[in-house]
Amino acid sequence: MHGPASSGWLLVALCAATGAYCVLRMRSGAAEQRRSAGGEAVMGFGMAGMAVPAAVFTPPGWAWPGYAALFGAVGLHSLWAARSGRHHLHHLVGSGAMVYMSVVMTVSPAAVHGHTAAHGGSGVPLLTGALLLYFAGYVLLTGVRLVPVAAVDDGPAATGWGDRPELARACRLSMGIAMLAMLLTM
Repeated sequence: MHGPASSGWLLVALCAATGAYCVLRMRSGAAEQRRSAGGEAVMGFGMAGMAVPAAVFTPPGWAWPGYAALFGAVGLHSLWAARSGRHHLHHLVGSGAMVYMSVVMTVSPAAVHGHTAAHGGSGVPLLTGALLLYFAGYVLLTGVRLVPVAAVDDGPAATGWGDRPELARACRLSMGIAMLAMLLTM
């Protein structure tokens, strides 16, 4: 899943910064925003850990099944939370993508580092392609939704910078872009 070292470090920095901002968003006064920010922080830090260039650090064999278990649990939580709002379904898809990438790394870590053995040389696997399409659409939709938020303020003013909706959307946009980058290297 790791590409060139320079782009890998940029991906690590983006995901870690996003995770850190999501931790700060957990101080929000709105309970739903705190829960959402917590899930996004786990996703951001998990993506940062998975994106560390393999030339610098090769995780032990137990790390990939550990990631799969962690994001499987996050996915179950998202599935349970989807009862109250459909935006949790995106968290479910993201967790599923992380489980998928972890399983691929568990089964064939060397194949994912640029060789075609991970999918038999026959092109992009169907699940990877579906996830790429989903996240590409998500990135485009979130980017479009991001533009008018700063220009239109229909509600009361946010109480703090952690409660600003355009920053939360920018956080989600950056994680969507990072997920696309990680899936492209599969």
